[in-house]
Amino acid sequence: MSQVADELTASIETDLLITVSGPPGCGATTLCRRLSEAIDCPYISGGDIFREVAEKHDLTLTQLTAKAQESDEFDRALDKRIRTIGEKWGNSEKPCIIESRLAGWLAGNHADLRIRLDAPTEIRKERVSGREETVAEMQVREVGEAQRYDNYYEIDVEDRELYDIQLNTARWSKQGVFEIIRAAIEQYDENEDEGAFETPEIPL
Repeated sequence: MSQVADELTASIETDLLITVSGPPGCGATTLCRRLSEAIDCPYISGGDIFREVAEKHDLTLTQLTAKAQESDEFDRALDKRIRTIGEKWGNSEKPCIIESRLAGWLAGNHADLRIRLDAPTEIRKERVSGREETVAEMQVREVGEAQRYDNYYEIDVEDRELYDIQLNTARWSKQGVFEIIRAAIEQYDENEDEGAFETPEIPL
C-alpha cells in the first residue's frame, strides 16, 4: 500500500470523548465520519437525531424547525438525549464522537476535547447546495437555533471560549482538516494537560 493510502486509512489510538460543533456547511459531518472510522468508535450526530424526530412525526426538516420555534419541547428533548450520551461515554473511558451545535456545552466537563469548526458564509452556502434543506432554509434554521439557545439556556453559540480547537475549514482540504485534528488527538497527553475551560451546566 502506498504512503498516501496509509495516511488516508491510518488508525488513531485514543479513549477521548470528542465533541465537534459548528454551523451548517462547516465540514463537521465529514470530519466526524473520518474520525469515527480512524478511531473505530461511535459517532452520534445531533442532526441525525433531529431527522429521526422529523421522520417519527412525519415532518420535513423545515416543518420540524418551524415547530421547534413554537415550543421548546423538541429542542430540550434532543439536548437531554445528547447530554445523556455525553455522560454515558464520558464515564466509560472509551472513545466517542458527538456532533451538534451545542455538543461542547451539553457534554460539559465529560468532554475531553471540544472542537469548533467554521467557514465563511459563502463557502458554507456552496457546500450545502443540493442538500434536502435549501440554503435559505439553512439560514433560517441557523438564526432560529441561535435565538432559541439564547432564550432557553442563555447560550451564545458564537461564544467560542470553551473550545480547545477552532478551525476555519475553508483554509485546508478535507484531508488537511483531518490531519490537523488527528495530530491534536495523537499528541494529547493527560499528564501534560493543565486544564480545559470550565463549562457551566445547562438547565434542561
